[in-house]
Amino acid sequence: MHDIQAKAILSSQNGMNIYRGCTHGCIYCDSRSACYQMDHAFEDVAVKRNAPELLEDALRRKRRRCMIGTGSMCDPYLPLEAETRLTRRCLEIIARQGFGVSVLTKSDMILRDIDLLKRINDQSKAVVCTTFTTFDENLCRVLEPNVCTTRRRLEMLQTMRKAGIHTGVWIGPILPFLNDTEENLQGLLDDCLAAGAEVIVNFGMGVTLRDGNRQYFYAQLDRHFPGMKSRYIRSFGSSYECLSPNAACLTSMLRSFCRAHGILCGTKAAMAWLMEFEDKQAGFQIDLFS
Repeated sequence: MHDIQAKAILSSQNGMNIYRGCTHGCIYCDSRSACYQMDHAFEDVAVKRNAPELLEDALRRKRRRCMIGTGSMCDPYLPLEAETRLTRRCLEIIARQGFGVSVLTKSDMILRDIDLLKRINDQSKAVVCTTFTTFDENLCRVLEPNVCTTRRRLEMLQTMRKAGIHTGVWIGPILPFLNDTEENLQGLLDDCLAAGAEVIVNFGMGVTLRDGNRQYFYAQLDRHFPGMKSRYIRSFGSSYECLSPNAACLTSMLRSFCRAHGILCGTKAAMAWLMEFEDKQAGFQIDLFS
């Protein structure tokens, strides 16, 4: 861990990354890709110590309130958040200024901040999402070794729903020859239902590999799944997108399940809903994209 002084905290789409790098150890993580031009070791997390001050200033400058998203690149609830409390400080600012928040995390540490999420949700909208990759707890511990397993993430979402907070699930990646079975997907979908998920985000039944994360992923395949690296190379070569041979069947399963249970799952519609601001105090919705 090392501190940096950031120049800005919000992207053009109101995304926020308080940390840069990660210690979760997920073997497939796209954020390791060289295209992101990280100038330090991935596990040596850069901490934007001035994130709360930058956020306070940025929100004051907004002409209208909106949703603030966090977690798509780097998890806002890394273990070091227990010490830095930067995510909590940012949530306090979001609550105080009447904005909404959409959080994606694999950590149950977010339960620490349920009081702030409830406050935000009372006046606007708070959404908590997590990632479901595999229904198999033992496989989960290999694919995502330094973070709570799927079962605990389900329990976290259930607690959020009981508190009235919106919940969603990002399903993926679906790793060819490892977790790309109908049995696994059905188990994950059943968990989505048990979590009260209102939205499921899925960017395809496969995994993306590019320079940086490909090398790390292959090294972990050699470590945990002997012979699997060779199978990937034979099947996909140097392709960026590595689709499961079962992709069509799995996609059909996902869509049918969401239709049957009234869960939003079209990618564009799902992402738009996650960032759609609600002003409960004014009694009407404000569209972030207007």
